[in-house]
Amino acid sequence: MRVLRGFSSAVSTPTALTIGNFDGVHRGHVVLLERLVNTAREKGLLPAVLTFEPHPREFFMPDSAPARLTILREKLELIAACGIDTVMICAFNADFATLTAESFIERVLLKSLATKHLLIGDDFRFGKGRGGDFALLQDAGQKRGFTVEAMSAVIVEGERVSSSVVRKVLAAGDMERAIAFLGRPYIIDGRVIHGDKIGRRLGFNTANIHIRHFQLPMTGVFAVEVEGLENRMLRGVANLGIRPTRGGERPLLEVHLFDFDRFIYGAHLSVRFVHKLRDEQRFPDFDALKAQIARDAVAARNFFKF
Repeated sequence: MRVLRGFSSAVSTPTALTIGNFDGVHRGHVVLLERLVNTAREKGLLPAVLTFEPHPREFFMPDSAPARLTILREKLELIAACGIDTVMICAFNADFATLTAESFIERVLLKSLATKHLLIGDDFRFGKGRGGDFALLQDAGQKRGFTVEAMSAVIVEGERVSSSVVRKVLAAGDMERAIAFLGRPYIIDGRVIHGDKIGRRLGFNTANIHIRHFQLPMTGVFAVEVEGLENRMLRGVANLGIRPTRGGERPLLEVHLFDFDRFIYGAHLSVRFVHKLRDEQRFPDFDALKAQIARDAVAARNFFKF
């Protein structure tokens, strides 16, 4: 998949395009992307996605923006898996925020992305002050030679699938419903870094994975599956949070892999959260923490019947 940064560059092949933040790339996003790929194939167009970095709400409301479900790398990997050929990453900054809907159509859709077919969600708004909508796009398309299609929401378990709903069920610790809305377990990718080595003292070696964003969609202790080390899925128990007993401040993902004892610093892992065991909590001393970690490991093994 080709990744372009900024709409100053232009694609040379006419596109079937969709636009969105695609945070989490949930089941609704996947249905949209698969439909786009099929339409592009039928019309002889290039399937393309326009997305934003940072999330617009991080630009407008940095102190109250929602936790990200995926970092940019994860999002791009998930989009690529749907068969998208090209992604343009638009820097959401002060200049872009002042771009009118009409200018967006002219500069981004037509000049940069050579749009011939546009597929959007039924609630899509764009341009300065969210002044652009489906009707404006349809009118522009009739005048400038591109077609516009709106796709209705995907409903799962009686609820509209959205990134907000995914955040809600993750915060509640309902990994099973999160899987239903995402179409897969919730995943965090990251590289193994050196930690404080306390896990060894506690008798549970851990792979410490750096978290890029301070705000997390969930915290706690989880039964996890891990890809990236062998030609099979490894299982383990993980703590995601700030480690209150040890006075942590920056979020960290610590994974203890069952029956695994290798140095893996620098490895890139994909951690799948399949079941929540408990909330993160503070313990009075390391002995109490060690005893609880042992219970967590047993609980995770029992969940996996491992």
